Amino acid sequence: MPVSYKKLWKILIDKDMKKQDLQKATGISWSVITKLSKSETVSMEVLIKICRYLGCDIGDVMELLPEEDI
Repeated sequence: MPVSYKKLWKILIDKDMKKQDLQKATGISWSVITKLSKSETVSMEVLIKICRYLGCDIGDVMELLPEEDI
Protein backbone atom coordinates (compact mmCIF):
# COMPACT_ATOMS: atom_id res chain seq x y z
CA MET A 1 0.00 0.00 0.00
CA PRO A 2 1.44 3.40 -0.95
CA VAL A 3 2.43 5.76 1.85
CA SER A 4 2.97 9.49 2.11
CA TYR A 5 5.24 11.31 4.57
CA LYS A 6 4.11 14.82 3.57
CA LYS A 7 2.84 15.33 7.11
CA LEU A 8 6.33 14.65 8.46
CA TRP A 9 7.90 17.21 6.14
CA LYS A 10 5.30 19.78 7.19
CA ILE A 11 6.13 19.18 10.86
CA LEU A 12 9.83 19.67 10.12
CA ILE A 13 9.08 22.94 8.30
CA ASP A 14 6.92 24.12 11.19
CA LYS A 15 9.74 23.32 13.64
CA ASP A 16 12.33 24.94 11.34
CA MET A 17 14.20 21.63 11.06
CA LYS A 18 15.99 20.00 8.16
CA LYS A 19 16.07 16.33 7.29
CA GLN A 20 19.66 16.23 8.52
CA ASP A 21 18.54 17.57 11.93
CA LEU A 22 15.97 14.78 12.20
CA GLN A 23 18.53 12.18 11.16
CA LYS A 24 21.04 13.31 13.80
CA ALA A 25 18.45 13.69 16.57
CA THR A 26 16.89 10.26 16.08
CA GLY A 27 20.00 8.30 15.09
CA ILE A 28 18.37 6.87 11.97
CA SER A 29 20.55 6.34 8.93
CA TRP A 30 20.69 8.64 5.95
CA SER A 31 19.43 5.80 3.75
CA VAL A 32 16.22 5.73 5.82
CA ILE A 33 15.81 9.49 5.32
CA THR A 34 16.19 8.85 1.59
CA LYS A 35 13.48 6.17 1.73
CA LEU A 36 11.18 8.60 3.55
CA SER A 37 11.91 11.24 0.92
CA LYS A 38 10.90 8.80 -1.82
CA SER A 39 7.71 7.76 0.04
CA GLU A 40 8.99 4.22 0.46
CA THR A 41 8.04 2.07 3.41
CA VAL A 42 10.28 2.04 6.49
CA SER A 43 10.20 -0.06 9.63
CA MET A 44 7.84 0.62 12.50
CA GLU A 45 10.91 1.08 14.70
CA VAL A 46 11.99 4.07 12.60
CA LEU A 47 8.52 5.62 12.74
CA ILE A 48 8.43 5.18 16.52
CA LYS A 49 11.83 6.88 16.91
CA ILE A 50 10.62 9.82 14.82
CA CYS A 51 7.34 10.10 16.71
CA ARG A 52 9.03 9.93 20.11
CA TYR A 53 11.45 12.66 19.14
CA LEU A 54 8.76 14.91 17.66
CA GLY A 55 6.24 14.11 20.41
CA CYS A 56 3.51 13.00 18.04
CA ASP A 57 1.58 9.96 16.81
CA ILE A 58 2.33 7.88 13.71
CA GLY A 59 -0.76 9.29 11.99
CA ASP A 60 0.73 12.76 12.43
CA VAL A 61 3.78 11.93 10.28
CA MET A 62 2.43 9.56 7.63
CA GLU A 63 -0.68 8.38 5.90
CA LEU A 64 -1.64 5.35 3.86
CA LEU A 65 -2.77 6.17 0.34
CA PRO A 66 -5.41 4.19 -1.52
CA GLU A 67 -4.05 1.86 -4.16
CA GLU A 68 -4.89 2.91 -7.68
CA ASP A 69 -7.09 0.60 -9.70
CA ILE A 70 -5.15 -1.35 -12.30
